[in-house]
Parts: sequence; C-alpha cells; structure tokens
Amino acid sequence: MPLDVAVQMDHISTIRFRGDSTFALLLEAQKRGHRLWHYTPDRLALAGGKLYSTLEALTVRDVEGDYFTLEPPERVELDTMDVVLLRQDPPFDLNYITSTHLLERIHPKTLVVNDPVAVRNAPEKVLVTEFPELMPPTLITRDPDEIARFRAEFRDVVMKPLYGYGGGSVFRLREEDENYGSLVDLFSMNYREPWVIQQYRPEVRLGDKRIILVDGDYAGAVNRIPAANDLRSNMVRGGQAAGTDLTEREREIIAAIGPTLRRQGLLFVGIDVIGDYLTEINVTSPTGIRAIARLGGADIAALIWDKIEARRAG
Repeated sequence: MPLDVAVQMDHISTIRFRGDSTFALLLEAQKRGHRLWHYTPDRLALAGGKLYSTLEALTVRDVEGDYFTLEPPERVELDTMDVVLLRQDPPFDLNYITSTHLLERIHPKTLVVNDPVAVRNAPEKVLVTEFPELMPPTLITRDPDEIARFRAEFRDVVMKPLYGYGGGSVFRLREEDENYGSLVDLFSMNYREPWVIQQYRPEVRLGDKRIILVDGDYAGAVNRIPAANDLRSNMVRGGQAAGTDLTEREREIIAAIGPTLRRQGLLFVGIDVIGDYLTEINVTSPTGIRAIARLGGADIAALIWDKIEARRAG
C-alpha cells in the first residue's frame, strides 16, 4: 500500500542530486507509489506533547535543472506519516541531537530511518570504537599529553575532529612535523569536543572503501581513491569512484558489526575501510548508493525500500 513518507533533509534545492543518496531514495519511493513530503529540521515544533512540522508535498525527477517540485506548505502532525527519513547532513551538533530527541517522540509508530535514538548514540567516529579489534590504533582526546604519547608510539598519524564530516579538517602529522603545535592550537580554538588521532595507514593511497550495509547485511561498495595531492578520498574532496569487490577481511568486519547495527535499528549504514581496518561507521546521512549503481552495483535504494516496506507491513 502507498505510504506517506516525510524526509527531513537540507533543503532539496541545495543538493547535488546526481550523486545524492537521499535523492535516490526519493526516486525509488515515488516509483513505488509512495507519497513524498519535504521539510527541513528548523520546521520541527513540539507543542502540547505533539510533534509538528511544516511539510511540502514533493515530486522528484531525474532531470538536470528541473529535479523537484514542492507544493504549498502545510502544518502537519508528524505521527500521521508512515515513515520519516532522517537524512539531513552533518555537522552532528546540538541542533542535530535535538532533532533526534524530537523524532524519538513519534518512533516507532512512525518509522524513523535511521532510528533517532541510535543515531544520537552512535555518531560516525564513536560507534566504531566498540570494535577496537577491527580498527587501526586510535585515540580520542583533547589532552596534549595523551596526543604526544600516541604520536611518540606511532610517529605517523592522522588528526581530525570527532564530529567532522566530508573530509573537513583532516590532517596527517608525520613524526617531525613542525605544524603540530599550531594544529593543536587551531583545534583547541575551533572544537570544544575531543579529537580523533589515528595511526596513518599508507593503504589509503589505494583507496578508502565505502561499503553500504542494509539492515546489517552487505549491499554494495565503492572504492574512493584520493587525488595525488590530497590525503582525503571523499568524493566531495576530489576522490575518484572505482568499482571494487569485497575482501575476506571486509567480510569478517561486516559479520562482526552487522548484528549490532540490526539490534540498534540502523537500517542504512555506510562503513569506511582502509586496507584491513575499519575507520568509520556512518549512520547520520550515509552516501554512496548512486555511485555504486553507476558502477554496475546493486540498486541499494530498492533494497532499503524493501526493508522499510516489510517493517511497515509487519
């Protein structure tokens, strides 16, 4: 049966729709006959114990320059929706956290994907630390003494903000890097939360693999190869997408983390693997499904909607 689907996202007019995973989900939902509604997180309102938002009926088309139509806005109780897709991009800040508290009021009567409680408790660079045996050596702190000890042991490290995204503010620090003190000062002034310091893995030059899991199971993968003059492989930073197959080690990683993802209601997840090491578990607004489809991989949007429809029917 057709579902009423609201999507909480950055305004649709701002996305790069050709590579946008949210847009792929919207196209698939519309193809299945579901009714689409659009809103941005600033339109949420909790009043009298009820959660409202100003929604706009949405139609999408895979057409450059004419990819969406929004109807006039109307105020709606969100629990009248069948599904809410929680798809705004990070930063994972207090605004993001607040929206998960609000959406928790309507889930699971209205199915929120991903589960807002799990999203709040499992940001990208924190959930992954539940699996230290799968990760490269990693430190989370803002204590300069701890960082100095870690650098002395591993010599070549990567430093990045704990709640960073899209490859922003990722730095490689070699053993004798004279920029270390200035970088610590910069992070201290700009980030109140701890930072991530991780052993540098030279295998990143061969690619940082994005693997998509649907309800804890493998759905597809793309290898993101960094530009010659950049540490970062994110496609928004110039990384190039290439087809790839899973290694035996990557299958072991998926088998290890899949049950946790299913238990927490994290239906659409993108993990990052460099060489033999798991580096991130992305749960807020995972990307990569359109790149995988273009490279001949699975139709992951269809797999996700199969799962959503099954949960609503159950």
